[in-house]
Parts: sequence; C-alpha cells; structure tokens
Amino acid sequence: MRAHLEVGDIFARHGHAYRHSREGHLGRVERRVMSAIELCRTAALGGHVEACQDCTHSRIAYNSCRNRHCPKCQSTAREQWLEDRQADLLPVPYFHVVFTVPEQVAQIAFHNKAIVYGILFNAVAATLKTIARDPRHLGGEVGFLAILHTWGQALTHHPHIHCLVPGGALASTGQWLNTKARFFLPIHVLSRLFARLFMEQLLAAYAAGLLRFSGELSGLSNAATFAGTAKALRKKKWIVYAKPPFGSPQHVLAYLGRYTHRVAIANSRLVSADEDSVAFTWRDYRHANAQKVMSLHPHEFIRRFLIHTLPDGFHRIRHYGFLANGYRRTKLAIIRQQLAHADQAPVGQSDIGRAGSTDHAKKLRPTFNLSICPCCGGTLSVIAALPRWPTQRQREGPSPPWPDTS
Repeated sequence: MRAHLEVGDIFARHGHAYRHSREGHLGRVERRVMSAIELCRTAALGGHVEACQDCTHSRIAYNSCRNRHCPKCQSTAREQWLEDRQADLLPVPYFHVVFTVPEQVAQIAFHNKAIVYGILFNAVAATLKTIARDPRHLGGEVGFLAILHTWGQALTHHPHIHCLVPGGALASTGQWLNTKARFFLPIHVLSRLFARLFMEQLLAAYAAGLLRFSGELSGLSNAATFAGTAKALRKKKWIVYAKPPFGSPQHVLAYLGRYTHRVAIANSRLVSADEDSVAFTWRDYRHANAQKVMSLHPHEFIRRFLIHTLPDGFHRIRHYGFLANGYRRTKLAIIRQQLAHADQAPVGQSDIGRAGSTDHAKKLRPTFNLSICPCCGGTLSVIAALPRWPTQRQREGPSPPWPDTS
C-alpha cells in the first residue's frame, strides 16, 4: 500500500493546467513523460488480478509505465543492470571522477540537449583516454563507465558526468599497469584538456550550424557574439574532481546503484504538496551539505522536473575503453589473466574480482515477490487480466484527491 506523496500525484493534480499554460511551448517528449508518470501503476495502464491458492487473499497489480524518467520505475531496472555489471568487476581500486561544465555551457546545452550532451560525453571520453595513454601517467588504455546527470539538488539544470574507472590501464603489450594506491590521474591536467576538447567540439558544432538559440540566448546566433562567449569560457575554471578509491565490491556496486538509474528527484524527497506549493528536501553543498526544505509553485516544480527529460534514443549510460561493449569480455579476460599472475592483489581488493559470488552480490540480484501471498505465504496466481484504458485519457473533470500520507 502506497503511503507517500509521489511526483505522479503532482502531475495528476496540476498537469492539465500546466499543459494548458504551456500550449505551443511543451515538446512531445515532455508531454509523453508527464502522461507516463501520471498513469504509472494505475488502472489506465491495465494490469492483472492475483489470487492465493491457499487462502482467500487476492489483489490487483497495475502495470508500470517503464519510462526512464519515472521515479517509480527505476528499481527493477537498476537491480538488473547491477546484476549484469557484476561480471565486469576487477580486483583493483575503483575511482569516481566527475566532469562539470560552466553555467554558460549549461545554458547552451539546455537549448541543444542532444548535441551538447553528446559533446560532453565525447570530451570526457577523449580526455580520460588521452591522459591515460600518456607514458608519464599510465601509458595504456583505461576502461570506464560514464553516467550523465543533468540536475542539481534544487532541480536546476546542472549537466555533469560521473565516471567510474578501474584503477589501471591495459598496455598495448597486454600488460596490466596499476595506478598508485590513492591516485588516479592529475586533476589539473584532466581539467585543462577537458575544457579544450569540449570547446573545440562546441565551436565545430556551431560552425556546422548544428546549434539553435532562443530567448535570452538568441544573441548567440551572431557569430561574433558566440566567439566572444567562447573566448570567455576558455578562461573559466572547468571543474573536474576525483574521490578516493573504493575498498570492496560492495562499495563499488552500492555506489553504482545510487547513480546509474537516478531521476531528477526521488519520491522520498517530497515533503508536502497542495494547490499552491510543492515542498521537497535538498542538500545545500555550499553550506556544509545541510539538508533544507525548498517550496515551489506546482507549475515551477513541474517545469524544473521536465528540464531533465532526455531526447528520444539518447543513452545516458555509456561504456568506454576496455569496457566498451564491442570487446569488453575479451579484454577483461586478458586483464584478469594478468592480475592472476601478479605477486598479490592490491591490499583490500582481492575479493572484487569474485564479486559475483559474494553475499552482497547475491543480495543485489532482483527478487520478485509478486507470486508470494502476503497473508499465508502461499502462491499467488494470475486469474484475470485488466485491459488498458483507451489511449486518449480524459484529463478534464475534477482533480484527483491528494493521497493520504498520515
């Protein structure tokens, strides 16, 4: 039984008015996301009736929308994804590296999501690969996972990429080259190269006529204005930071689970909602990571949430280097063979390569309890299917009541 306020409740209550107020300015992707979240696990999407074979208990289970922006539909996808990633873990330290862009770049990205987010991925990948290949640093090929996040704690637009990188590189000779115990790659070097590569690709996209500007950014359509903005951006400090390495497969997988399938805001962060405001918790990183409560008008809350919808077909989780999908299995086998012949694994890391057999890894495997009766522990069987509603949902009429969260 659901007992908490959800984003879907806010969309269901205020979505029609929001659509009407943004008539002609709300894109197809945003409309589809709103509809999916409103209808998720409701009778509109259909479902089935389950009954226990041993007692009189029965229940209705409605279908999920499975939209990647829906706060309710990420748990199962996350667990299955983590299950698949267990086979990729290596017995080496893992580093978390984050690449961010200046505010002006974030504004340009908002008007050109597919192009600029793609440039962001390309610049990050090229930066890590180039510095890692340098003999002064690692001298080989790194592998890493890159995850795009576009939000800050207050739901503002803040595109950045989280990278999870095994601590080492594969030399052209097939030899595995370990990083230093607490050090991956020099941050200041990564930052400078990242800024240069990003700006080179952004200027190329502009020259090719791929970027579009409107509203406050319409002036950037002028080549001289854009060139001046680009010059100023080159002088800004581009932030790249790395956290200390993880100490076990439990930490690696748990950390991945917090980042891979996140959406702009989780239902658990919602505090209250009424006709005039939506309140939610957020962390103020500028003030000792203090947890605070922010209140927004419902339309502003919806607007901020929809800022973070991604273009159709855009992949927000990508694999690079020796973890790229084309030859990951082959190269991981080479690396494991190299590590197996090493004198000893790095301290505290000897069990990472066997993460698939750890108790924690077993706990991460998805468990589906739909077939277990909550009353007697018997078996639930599907006895009837519930059809979907007609595709055109009636959004007129009285608004639904707020859920009882007492």
